[in-house]
Order: sequence, then C-alpha cells, then structure tokens
Amino acid sequence: MPTLPTVTQLFFLEVPHASAAARIAIWWMPQPDPQAPALLYLHGTFRNLQGNQHKIASLYAAGFSVLAVDYRGWGQSTMLVPSEKTILQDARVAWRELVRREPVPGKRVIYGHSMGSGVAVELASQLPYPASYGGLILESAFTSFAGIAHQVGFWASVLQAFSTEKFDSIDKIAKVHAPLLMIHGDLDETIPIQLGEQLYAAANPPKQWLSIAGGHHSDLDEVGKTPYQQALHTFMSKDLGQSQSSPAPATGTPTLQAQ
Repeated sequence: MPTLPTVTQLFFLEVPHASAAARIAIWWMPQPDPQAPALLYLHGTFRNLQGNQHKIASLYAAGFSVLAVDYRGWGQSTMLVPSEKTILQDARVAWRELVRREPVPGKRVIYGHSMGSGVAVELASQLPYPASYGGLILESAFTSFAGIAHQVGFWASVLQAFSTEKFDSIDKIAKVHAPLLMIHGDLDETIPIQLGEQLYAAANPPKQWLSIAGGHHSDLDEVGKTPYQQALHTFMSKDLGQSQSSPAPATGTPTLQAQ
C-alpha cells in the first residue's frame, strides 16, 4: 500500500448539532507549494480512509493538497449507523475546514468516489460557482441509488442499509456549473460505466470524461496511472477558475472527451 506523504496530519472535528457528541476524523496533506489547489476527498461505501490510501496518494501526487474525511460510521470517526443526512452533514463540516485552509475559491475542488460522488454532487449543487469553489471531480459515479439497484442486483443488499436514502445525483447535477471531470472504468461491475455516462450527459459544460480501459471500481489510479494523472493535470492547469461558459480543452488522450 502506498505510503502517505510525511506531511499528513490527522485531527478530529466536532460535528455541531449532532444528536449526541460526535466527531469526524480528518487527514490533511498540504503541498509545499502554497499556490497548489486544495481538494476535499469524499470516499465511498466500502472503504474508509485507510483503505483509500493509494487513491489519496495519487491525488496528492498530481499536485493537490488533500483534505480527506471519514464520515461518522467509518474509520476513527464516531460510530453510528450512517444515513444520507449524517454523511452530508459530515461533508459540510469538512468543507468548512477546507475553506478555512484555502481562502481562494477558485483553488478549491470537490472530489467524490463511488457513494462519495453523490455526496460531492449534493455539496456542489448547494454552493455557488465561482464564489465558493473552482471545480468538481467524480470517479466511478452513479445517477442515483435507485439507478444502481436497477442495474446491479448486488447493490440490493447494500441499499437495504440506506433504505430511505437516494443520493439522487441525476436530479442535482444540472445545478452544478463548475468545471467537471468524470473518470470511470470500463470494467466496473459495482457501478456500470453506463450510469456514469448518463450522469455525464446530464451535466453542464465545461466537462471532461475519461474512461480507463481495463479499470474496475477502485483501481483507476493504478490501472490507468498515466491517463489518470494527465486528466488531473489538465483539470488543474486549464479548468480551475475558468468561466462556466468556457469549454474544457481536449488533451489528446484518445479516451478523454471534452465538451
């Protein structure tokens, strides 16, 4: 497993207005360059931050300062049975911390993987662009929990734990006007690539799509390391801070589409 940067800091944030005393665990990895953009990392259902070290390390290697959060119910955060409400509440607490550490809105990025993509879309849809943030990155994203259940029977057991939850990204993505990068593996059996393509089609430009050949659900940064890093670098250098009407440029990578 990749080693996290030596600058990694672990600390805890209290969750205000929780029904009982609660806290969330935060990892903060600042870049040595103070001009580097800062990214909020929102993980998926199956792995906490410890299980996502390789993906977090890849984002840091691309040049982002990374603030990663374990929602309550995961990792070292307060244990409870999570819900869409508690996960979104925790994401907002983490976002306020990112804003405190990165004062320039155009250098703030929201990133979500798997279930975290639904959290990221919800958060982005509630924040004004460009006044609050500069871009959105979604990896292995879906349309909604209902869409996953329809496509993949395996998810029925997972969704029982979130029986009242929707994470309805397909109905919220239209409210997002920031530059968007979406990455998906063409062999993803957890969230089929068709669901990511449907969400991408519903999103506003500027937007970019990267399909990783041979990529599954959580290995895209490893299987497609070169195009993965190229897409992140392009997003960082050309898209952050752009007007919402500016098209995202193509990079020349055959699987990367820009609109």
